[in-house]
Amino acid sequence: MGRRRGYYAVRATAALLASAAVVTGVVLVGDSWWQLGLAAAVGVIVTQFAFLGHDGAHRQIFDSPRRNDWAARLFAGLFAGMSYGWWMRKHSKHHGAPNQLGKDTDIESTVIAFHEQEARARRGLRARLTRHQGWLFLPLLLLAGANLHVDSAKALLSRDAKGRWTDVALLTAHWGLYLTGLLLVMSPLTAAAFVAVHLAVLGVCMAGAFAPNHVGMPIIARGARTDFLSRQVLTSRNVTGGVWVDFAMGGLNRQVEHHLFPSMPRPNLRRVQPLVRAFCVERGIVYTEQTLVGSYRSIITHLNEVGLKAGDPFTCASAAQLRA
Repeated sequence: MGRRRGYYAVRATAALLASAAVVTGVVLVGDSWWQLGLAAAVGVIVTQFAFLGHDGAHRQIFDSPRRNDWAARLFAGLFAGMSYGWWMRKHSKHHGAPNQLGKDTDIESTVIAFHEQEARARRGLRARLTRHQGWLFLPLLLLAGANLHVDSAKALLSRDAKGRWTDVALLTAHWGLYLTGLLLVMSPLTAAAFVAVHLAVLGVCMAGAFAPNHVGMPIIARGARTDFLSRQVLTSRNVTGGVWVDFAMGGLNRQVEHHLFPSMPRPNLRRVQPLVRAFCVERGIVYTEQTLVGSYRSIITHLNEVGLKAGDPFTCASAAQLRA
């Protein structure tokens, strides 16, 4: 559980140096469509800043809660362009009751139906699309980055948002500097394309890192009570794959351990993983691990099954409940 300040100093410095390199590249390339390659790099770098903000929010970087809050707020707001207060409220609900109906907002969506209750409530075109939503899931990741920013901005309209004006100032600084910098170097059309590519890559990277963690894992019914260990382990999926998966998923590929020890620094999760796995095996608790490709195969299959079951008029609700 010890802090790893050196690790986070290296990660933050690397992200800042990569940002400086991209800014230099943008200035040198000028008004050219080659800028879209740099826009993709921006999406990857912003994702890394968002992961650092996530770690700060979980008190992983410093001993001081205040320092962690400020680090998370700066990484999320100034460098990633998203509200820290919004993220904290949303993510705290998720950790408190992962995959539980009525509590975890991560399984509530107007686009994707993550569970049969939501799928059965849909009608018309939405219902038809839901039946094959698994195949739409990957293309929809391209829109996830823009959606994150929209939800973040909408949350700041609430007067109850904690640290609202600080977040407003940081987001204004982020987008003001970003858009002004682009328009000084390239035409409005190229700048719009740059932002679109950046947000598309951000969506694939961010949603692509979070989706394998819980989508397709057991859903907990409304009002159900489960012990902490079972709740966190049974609803989580680990993703194997080595150092590149660690980088792409920001350490969230060890989701079981992260949910059991949310304030444990990211690099330490691999050290506790064998202990957690052995503990679960000894007690007959299902510990789920898949490859990245295997996890997405499970996600697509699950989402299609949810959609198809919702459209099956011969499904017996009582039988389905007994089987569950």
